[in-house]
Amino acid sequence: MTNVDILFRYSTQPNEAVVFALAGAREVYGIRRLSFDREAKTVRVEYDATRLTAGTVAGLVRRAGLDIVEELSLIPPVPEPPAAEAQPAAPAAKA
Repeated sequence: MTNVDILFRYSTQPNEAVVFALAGAREVYGIRRLSFDREAKTVRVEYDATRLTAGTVAGLVRRAGLDIVEELSLIPPVPEPPAAEAQPAAPAAKA
């Protein structure tokens, strides 16, 4: 078993019918967990990658009626180092 998480952003808050349909999607063999972040408008799906693909999971969520806008990365971006201020080079030592 290989557990994988995938994160989707949706456009509109799910209504009751969509929530019930997504609850039914948990019955699909390989779907382990669904969790919503209503403020960020995201749904995170944990699934078994030996049974399902990311495309299949996205299709299940869409067929449940949730309007997926995009798939988001779960890996945070690496911050860029601050730009070093240009300092004049020290004069060469005389021999």
